[in-house]
Formats: sequence, C-alpha cells, structure tokens
Amino acid sequence: MENSPTVYHERQKKMLCGLHVLNNLFQEGLFTQSDLDDICNRLTPSRVFNPHKSVLGLGNYDINVITSALQSKTLCLIWFDRRKDVKCINTDQIKGFILNVPTDFKLGFVKVPFMDFKHWYVVRKVGELYYNLDSKLPKPDELGTNEEMLNFVSEKLTASESHLLLVVEPDIEKDGSWYREDPKS
Repeated sequence: MENSPTVYHERQKKMLCGLHVLNNLFQEGLFTQSDLDDICNRLTPSRVFNPHKSVLGLGNYDINVITSALQSKTLCLIWFDRRKDVKCINTDQIKGFILNVPTDFKLGFVKVPFMDFKHWYVVRKVGELYYNLDSKLPKPDELGTNEEMLNFVSEKLTASESHLLLVVEPDIEKDGSWYREDPKS
C-alpha cells in the first residue's frame, strides 16, 4: 500500500482566505498576515483606508496583494478566460489553480444581506493527485486525477462571478506553454 503524501492545509481564520491560498499553494506557512499587510502598505502607502484589504484588519485581501506575494517568490498569475474549455490548460505547466468564488457573509447561521464577498482558494497537485485546499473545508478534499480536477474546476466556473487564475513560472507565462491549442492533446 502506497503512503499518501502529507498535505499542508490552513483552515479559515477571520477573512484571511488570501493568506491561506498562498500558504496552501506553497504547502507551508510561508506568509503571515503581517506580511500581506506590509504588501498592502507598499501598494498604497500613506493612506488611512487601504483599498487592498478590509478596513477592520480582518484580511479580505485583493488580487493585487496575492499577485505581489507570488511575484516575491518569482511566480506569475494568468487570468483564465472562463469562456474557454479548461481542457486547453497544459496542467503540467501549472503550479496551482486559484479560484475566486462568490460567498455569503454570515453571522452564525444568519446570512447578512448586501454583504456578499468573494472567497479565494487553491487547487494543486500534491504527489500524484490533485487536492481542493479550500480553507473553509475541515481537511483537504482529494479531487483525484488531472481529468477529475479539471471537471471540478470547470463546474466551479459555471457560477457567474467565479474566476480562475493560473500560477506559473515567468518563462511559462512568457512563452504561453500553459495553453494548448487543441484541448484533446
């Protein structure tokens, strides 16, 4: 019997899903809330209200913070056009799949009206299998093979406000080798 790999998985705290996306992607606690707050301050210095995070200091980091954090580790983000078939993604070239999906804001069990937020989470390969590392899950969700993972991602993109970002190395972004013209190959 094969030993399954240890999968690093941070659980949701406050509104720190952007932080959890990064650490779950890198499979270690590489970034802290303070690190991401510092990035926010570099992106928009000398402002009382920082547009890149929650006013309350709970997190809710935007894509600019995630992009900057990834760039500090020499990685790039590619926005995937959800109108395309996910099978055109050359998954061998992808470090991780970041999803941004709508989510309700709740106080306990009560949904707060007019408080809709977007939630970040990452899907990535650990060992031979793909995992959904959503910080709202109690543990990593094994998605399985490449085909099963792409089916999962495709299903998530059916929600009108969902987005997919591909984490790649700079040379992959530059040469476009993340994309296959023929999704069947």
